[in-house]
Amino acid sequence: QVQLVESGGGSVQAGGSLRLSCAVSGYTAKPYCMGWFRQSPGNEREGVAYITTGLGSTNYAGSVKGRFTISQDNAKNTLYLQMNSLKPEDTAMYYCAAAVGSICSLRSTDYNFWGQGTHVTVSS
Repeated sequence: QVQLVESGGGSVQAGGSLRLSCAVSGYTAKPYCMGWFRQSPGNEREGVAYITTGLGSTNYAGSVKGRFTISQDNAKNTLYLQMNSLKPEDTAMYYCAAAVGSICSLRSTDYNFWGQGTHVTVSS
């Protein structure tokens, strides 16, 4: 079982920055892909970014490209999401997820393990 624990959420004004962290533990084989997702009330869970744990290849949703950066620290078993130029529409619960298969995507159905989430509020 892979355990994921997010932290770093909070409240920030539009234009500000936050860095989310996700501590990863409990795996025997390293997940193939790690992703960040978000969900706001009344909306479906949306893929924000992913990174392949081996090569470090990344991909982003169009709505965050150029503003958010996903990264990993293998020594610390931690995934990060640096969020800059935040907008009110970025307000959501943010989730870290791990995929143990061979597919890396922004689709939530490709991920096997999820954290409990950390909330981000961006005020105008």
